[in-house]
Amino acid sequence: MQVLRRDLLLAGLGLAAAPSMAVPSLRILTEEAPPFNYSENGIAQGLCTELVQAVLRELQISAPIEFLPWARAYDVAQHSGNVLIYSIARTEQREHLFKWVGLLTQTEYSLFALAKRALKLNQLSDALQLQTATVNADVAEQFLEERGFVRGRHLQSGSRNELNLEKLRLGRVDLWITADVMARYLARQTGQDFNRLLVKALALPELNVSYYMAFGPATPDERVALFRRGLEAIKKSGQYELIRRKWHGARDASEAVSS
Repeated sequence: MQVLRRDLLLAGLGLAAAPSMAVPSLRILTEEAPPFNYSENGIAQGLCTELVQAVLRELQISAPIEFLPWARAYDVAQHSGNVLIYSIARTEQREHLFKWVGLLTQTEYSLFALAKRALKLNQLSDALQLQTATVNADVAEQFLEERGFVRGRHLQSGSRNELNLEKLRLGRVDLWITADVMARYLARQTGQDFNRLLVKALALPELNVSYYMAFGPATPDERVALFRRGLEAIKKSGQYELIRRKWHGARDASEAVSS
């Protein structure tokens, strides 16, 4: 029965069955965005990375995960066939630009400032008088641009959130927009207490997003459907929830220590 299931899954890719099948035509792209996806000593890590890897194991497909600056990964995935990208926020702006495989996780976003400055904003428009660090082409930068923020005037666009945190610490920007869990994780990576380093200047509940796996529109529907079945399979088997609990449990424990 297991062999038959494997053969049916691989048939969706037009491949012959094998214990672990390399798929040269499949590229998997992501960015350095801990704790969702990041590399450590050349090994792909993170909550969303483990979910993607579980899907690959379920489908018995072997393909390397490539780490690129987000803007490049986004462009390649959107304009190339058979390129899987994660963790990509599903927004109205992007809805018809990708073929969505399925949900990986959800997160909240905020504008952060240095705790020693204790900046508090009453509304988003207050940030127009300040400089905010963003990641080029990511969902937070697009969110701000849609609301009148301009790169080079209000926004300092970079390639990675680690660099944005450093800009904030050095006083090169006033604010940093990022996922709450990422702010806590990266603050801890500096060896400092989160609450002593950063303060939430403004919560952005309208930016709370869902992170997905997705393919570009040039990818055959059969491959997208195959990966949807793989993701659904790990949810039904319990692997999905185990991985989520592992990462959320570690996060909650570390946050309890720092708060």
